[in-house]
Amino acid sequence: MAGAWDRVRRAGRGTARASRTAAGATVRAGQTVARGGRRVGQATRRLTYAQGAGRTGLGRLIELTAAHSAGDAFITVSLAGALFFGLPVGQARGQVALYLVITMVPFTVVAPFVGPVLDRFRSGRRYVMAGTLFARGLLCWGMASSVVYGDVLSLFPAALAVLVLSKAYNVSRAAIMPSVLPADITLVTANARVALFALVAAGGAAAASAGLTAWIGAEWVLRGAMVLFLICGVVAVRLPRHVDSPDTDEDEEAPAPGWRTWFQVGPVVGEAIRANAAIRIQAGFLVFFLLFLVQDKHLPGFAPEITIGLLAAAAGGGGLMGAAVASWARSHSPQLIVLATLALTTVTTIVAAFFFTLWTAVAVALVGAFAQGLGKLALDAIVQREIGEEVRSSTFGVVEALLQIAWVFGGLIGLMLSLFARGPAGFTVMAVVLALSLGWLLAGRRRRLRAKPVRLPATTDTKPLTNPF
Repeated sequence: MAGAWDRVRRAGRGTARASRTAAGATVRAGQTVARGGRRVGQATRRLTYAQGAGRTGLGRLIELTAAHSAGDAFITVSLAGALFFGLPVGQARGQVALYLVITMVPFTVVAPFVGPVLDRFRSGRRYVMAGTLFARGLLCWGMASSVVYGDVLSLFPAALAVLVLSKAYNVSRAAIMPSVLPADITLVTANARVALFALVAAGGAAAASAGLTAWIGAEWVLRGAMVLFLICGVVAVRLPRHVDSPDTDEDEEAPAPGWRTWFQVGPVVGEAIRANAAIRIQAGFLVFFLLFLVQDKHLPGFAPEITIGLLAAAAGGGGLMGAAVASWARSHSPQLIVLATLALTTVTTIVAAFFFTLWTAVAVALVGAFAQGLGKLALDAIVQREIGEEVRSSTFGVVEALLQIAWVFGGLIGLMLSLFARGPAGFTVMAVVLALSLGWLLAGRRRRLRAKPVRLPATTDTKPLTNPF
């Protein structure tokens, strides 16, 4: 009997030693992960605060926008299953068409109302940005309840409100960029740095939220997004005070421009907006045309899941490449960058229309995302340079609205063509649209440059003639 008790005590001591060893290993693993996280955080901080960005507040704005993009990715992935997937192809087309039409509604609100409101309250931009983040956090909590109870009637309005608030944040963020710009960084480079970190954060958050949605459910991912947005709201309030610009008496008397801003942007900004709108039409077309082409098994090569993954990876990679090239192209004219991106998209689409395969479709997705990212960054720099601060938010509101409407229009084209057109025919239609847009913009640019008066140098003027375009 005593021997049995000795064996029990020895087994107990062995179990205790094993438990202590396992606990120690877990603690050490946790410490290793924590050290790795600190190193990554320190390296990220060095990148975001480089070239004086930490001194002016640009670094904080980059980090805030990256977290904001991660929260948007949480929302998008958690709601994707309820809105698009798991439905028959025919029913999915109707659901997507309804979503596209409804998506345009918020942007008719952004341009005439949100932009002028942001211009009116330039002295409180930090609080406006924080308000959009706090409101999205509360909406995420409401959407989580809608997902649990299957309440689509409340889910759609909340999702659209989140979309409007996200655009309002982007409009305000773009408007304050010149006030946090370091002396050694151009506007295109600063915009590219913000976009690059936002894309990386959104990509990581999308992957994490996909796994979490499958594991714990979409409602818990939305609740996690709520916490993230509330923290971001606090960070927004703590941005540097020079982000806010004081209101003047002239500003209080100025009328709210709204959609009238579209007619006052000038030829340079107007040209950049039209070029980006053409690129957005192609972007919306690609998303829905290729999606239903894959579902209808008209894009052979791999299983549908693998094909969609390849196209999504190409689009994500193209966006990252656009941000990286924008950082490099600091000395190039943003007007020429915009036209070059449209030309590149047009040529790629024409080639894919003649030689349509899975890999040319992947190439078009890559180049289209590259052009969309780089062209939008150049457009932001043009607006920030050409438009005065008193109507800059209104202008960005109009730009966001027009580009989103162009994307929806392209999506509807892709949706309709997917009903009866195969890949080559659909790409041919889009190639014609892009080629006509490019030809129209080049012709207008040529007329404008010919009509521009050239300053003749005086006798003592030794400076060479320059052309700002």
